Amino acid sequence: MLKRYHGDEPTARFDLLPAIDLRAGRVVRLRQGDFDQETAYGGDPVAVAEAFAEAGATWLHIVDLDGAREGRPVQADVVRAIVDHVGERVRCEVAGGLRSDAAVDEALGTGAARAVVGTAAVRDASFAARAAARHGSDRIVAAIDVRDGLALGEGWRAGAPGVDAMQALAGLADVGIRLFDLTAIDRDGLLSGPDLDLLRRGVGLGRGEIIASGGISRIEDLIEVRAIGCSGAIVGRALYEGRFTIQDAEAAIRSAENGRLAPQG
Repeated sequence: MLKRYHGDEPTARFDLLPAIDLRAGRVVRLRQGDFDQETAYGGDPVAVAEAFAEAGATWLHIVDLDGAREGRPVQADVVRAIVDHVGERVRCEVAGGLRSDAAVDEALGTGAARAVVGTAAVRDASFAARAAARHGSDRIVAAIDVRDGLALGEGWRAGAPGVDAMQALAGLADVGIRLFDLTAIDRDGLLSGPDLDLLRRGVGLGRGEIIASGGISRIEDLIEVRAIGCSGAIVGRALYEGRFTIQDAEAAIRSAENGRLAPQG
């Protein structure tokens, strides 16, 4: 049965999005977006998704890394298998290689809640505008991958061209995008803490919801990015390496929403 996403539910809460990055059918993490610095965390992506679902995840951030590199979906069958398996319990946002109208349509046709457009959206805001007009602004996310203040297409590639990150974000907001995955490339996969200055600038524009990505290593990082106004955070290596659990993170987030930080340990 095709899963449907109902976009009329409240979005005020802070969401934790465990990341499942796919390369050659495996779950991996890259350091700073570098394909030559890969760590594998599992050979069965569906089992990894199931483990996150069992742990209480309400969202998954699924990235087709091969697709991102090729400029077209490559791991589409794996993505569909994940959504088919957990999509009734966990909302999935899908990224990687979505650079055509057809690719976005196909990604959402799996039953995924949201499609993430990056390189093509940064280069051509009208592409993102078409996607939002067809599917609704609650189902399209723009990925803003930032290095040295620039939003980059093909952010893993040295010398990739870029534009001012805040200008890119504002330009996409002007055409109807309301959700942004904002990634500090230099911190991604390093467990070095989020780039709070970058995130503050993104939130400070007041042009949409900012989902923090890159560097999160502890629950306190989640509390900090929530406190500056982010609506969620993508977390990968910290979960895979046991820095904290989904259950502990969710408890701390809920406590912060109620005005107190849950004790840890």
